[in-house]
Amino acid sequence: MPKVPAASAPIRIGYCLSLTGPVAGNSLSARLAHAIWRQDINRRGGLLGRPVELVCYDDHADASLVPGLYKRLMDEDKVDLVIGGYGTNTILPAMPLIMERQRFFVGLMGLGVNNALAYPNYFAMIPTGPDPNAALTEGFFALAAEQSPRPVTVALVSADAEFSRNPILGGKANAEKYGFQIVHEATYPLTTEDFAPVIDAVAESACDLLFLCSYLADSIGLVRTIREHRFRPKMVGGAMIGPQNAAVKTTLGPLLNGFVNYEYWAPVPKMMFPGVQELLDTYQARASEAGVDLLGHYMAPLAYAQMQVVAQAVEATGGFDDASLSAYARDTTFHTVMGAISFGVNGEWAEPRVLQVQFQGISGHEVGQFQNGSRQIVVSPPDLISGGLSFPYD
Repeated sequence: MPKVPAASAPIRIGYCLSLTGPVAGNSLSARLAHAIWRQDINRRGGLLGRPVELVCYDDHADASLVPGLYKRLMDEDKVDLVIGGYGTNTILPAMPLIMERQRFFVGLMGLGVNNALAYPNYFAMIPTGPDPNAALTEGFFALAAEQSPRPVTVALVSADAEFSRNPILGGKANAEKYGFQIVHEATYPLTTEDFAPVIDAVAESACDLLFLCSYLADSIGLVRTIREHRFRPKMVGGAMIGPQNAAVKTTLGPLLNGFVNYEYWAPVPKMMFPGVQELLDTYQARASEAGVDLLGHYMAPLAYAQMQVVAQAVEATGGFDDASLSAYARDTTFHTVMGAISFGVNGEWAEPRVLQVQFQGISGHEVGQFQNGSRQIVVSPPDLISGGLSFPYD
């Protein structure tokens, strides 16, 4: 068989995702968004006139497997480019090898991954900006500080897990910044099933604000327990992973009403950036058959934008030289389905764009009510708000 000319050989982009394990749902959504991007770019003639292939391995949510998978991608598969997987648990363990090889590396949603490393060729596809720990949580505390009567005290409750460390640091910093007294702080094991004792302890503190940093299953347990409990903080939520997902929204339904929580994108007029609706239409048409989140609001825009950044850098520099790609990314504004993005300190977004949304008016458990922004009102930041905050929590 004749050898394929190099000019038409596929460009191969390698990475790993946690396609099994506790974050599989979000990872699978990201993989579908990546596949849609690959089809879109190939339909337009590929990158540098060559078709694109994605080489993705499952790291099984085991951080110890990640370095070996990236070594395999670079040394055995000889991919042209590598990108970061989803979340701190996958991105951070890849960093020593990436730094050793001086690779251009765009990671998906790792919070503060590069804070301590300061690796110049890393770029974060997460809108938390130059101070990611604080940005994720600041909207919650800033909103609370504007209410009347002004809340005074806060309780911090978080899962005892790596992903919650940075948000809790940010929560403490913002509590101090906005003048809230921390009257209770607790962690719980990820294996917790009965959250009544956790909320009983919160109730004893009589806190005004309840700041939660929880994971998928525990977010469901905490919301149900808080709804059933006699105690009512004036405002509750903050940094919960789970309510962004269609399955969690539909499972909890009206129990979510009143909760305030972070988002990175919402289907509101001010966030309808060019191409995002077309992406979501394609994603949602394929989501059920693919067995992934039916809406894709949380993962799909950022995952697609991750690939747009890589593609625009490759096209602009004309190749795969990691130093050239990185230099270009540091000095460029990228135009993506997440809007205009430029990178600043430690490869974070130059400007934060974290939302706080409040769930309002949810009735029943049907997924269609979440298609538009009528059930998740953007209440922060001021330039993106779509409605007012209902206060206090009832």
